[in-house]
Amino acid sequence: MSESGAAELRPLQIEMNGINVITDAERKGHPRDLFWPWFAANISVLGLSYGAFVLGFGISFWQSIVVGVLGIVFSFVLCGFVAIAGKRGSAPTMVLGRAAFGVRGNKLPSLISWMLTVGWETVLCILATLATATVFARLGVGGGTGTEVIALIVVVALTVGGGVMGFDMIMRMQAVITVVTAVLTVAFIILVVDKIHWTTVSAIPAGSAEKLIGALVFVMTGFGLGWVNAAADYSRYLPRRSSTRGVVFWTAFGSSVAPVFLLVFGLLLAGSSTHLSSAIGDNPIGALAVLLPTWFLVLFAIVAVLGLVGGSVLDIYSSGLALLTLGLKIPRFAAALIDGTVMIVGTIYVVFFAGNFIGQFEGFLITLGVPIAAWCGVMLADIMLRRRDYAEPELYTVRGRYGDVRLVPIAVVVVGTALGWGLVTNTSASWLTWQGYLLGPFGLGGKSGAWAFANVGVLAALVLGFAVTAIFGSSAVRTQETAPALATATASS
Repeated sequence: MSESGAAELRPLQIEMNGINVITDAERKGHPRDLFWPWFAANISVLGLSYGAFVLGFGISFWQSIVVGVLGIVFSFVLCGFVAIAGKRGSAPTMVLGRAAFGVRGNKLPSLISWMLTVGWETVLCILATLATATVFARLGVGGGTGTEVIALIVVVALTVGGGVMGFDMIMRMQAVITVVTAVLTVAFIILVVDKIHWTTVSAIPAGSAEKLIGALVFVMTGFGLGWVNAAADYSRYLPRRSSTRGVVFWTAFGSSVAPVFLLVFGLLLAGSSTHLSSAIGDNPIGALAVLLPTWFLVLFAIVAVLGLVGGSVLDIYSSGLALLTLGLKIPRFAAALIDGTVMIVGTIYVVFFAGNFIGQFEGFLITLGVPIAAWCGVMLADIMLRRRDYAEPELYTVRGRYGDVRLVPIAVVVVGTALGWGLVTNTSASWLTWQGYLLGPFGLGGKSGAWAFANVGVLAALVLGFAVTAIFGSSAVRTQETAPALATATASS
């Protein structure tokens, strides 16, 4: 079936919708329904490990609380605002970006989005595989290569299966994952609460302003900025009359409520044990298993895998849509299979051949966090400037009001990325030593100075993208919104 020939789907069939506009007949539900996919995608026990990651910047517990909560909530509020575009335009996030960048000019942001979502689904698959192997090693029934292979197969089956089936299956999976992981996560917290030593946690010394900013940026890129490019992929199914405030609230609330609680508890655990903090760097979720009694380990494996699958299944769905937005002429489910193959290859490499996971992870987040932050700034300002719904058919033709290539927004992303990469560093990932080239010229102490790990490049890219678009983009948006409709436009590509 073609992308434009999407018919009404029966539950649990393979979804044939791709990057086409969702018809009014297929739009359903309420903004509160957005709670389920976003909560399930972010309740992963990986949130606990962020406690060690944040403390690793050399800041105190209370400083970590402030930057952690602020980074999580603010970054997911950005997702909520991007989700407004889905309700207004009935199309995936990256298709809606064509209004800002032009139909073919949008290929650059779509490529960045594809790389980010595929990278995230691979990271989550890696974590699930390593965690499962660690759990079974503790049980004395495996833990070696054989266990890792089995774990990989299970995680891939759930992730790719959900991604191939599509929206209806994902919504059902996420509802189940939400309930199961919420209950088991609470049980985990009860079982390990005695590992917290407040005297040790409260004695952690405070860090500098530069370290605070570095931790804040890391949290933002690890949470909301990792989802902004997919935020409208689910709100596009809501009826047009849905509350805009409701879309923002339920997206932001559903996404952030679990990570906030998990991060706070993770800070207490990691702050109580330097050994645990160090172990998390090698195996962010599996390291938590050593805190548990043997009888709970299988349940912990379930909560770990399901929590990570909850995120990876949204990623593979959105990465498939980004691939189609790039111009690949295949069904959506085939795009999901391609992305699943990339995910498998990446997981095999990291699990069986590579090491130093946390260094590579931080490098991945910050490196792709810069261009996606620049894109997010442009997109947020563009959404803010619009007073009317998108002319949906014209999102699919270069002859429409949105044009072919809009040079200014593209230049903003390119310049923002170049600026941002010059202001970030990551010494743990050898392939990123070229970054930070502007820290010296800007008087920030160079790659070894106090600002080296503040990663202000992400914030710079976000602010630049928003400010330039908000100041100079208004007339272009007004021209688009007052242009006559293109009678021959079709939503087919």
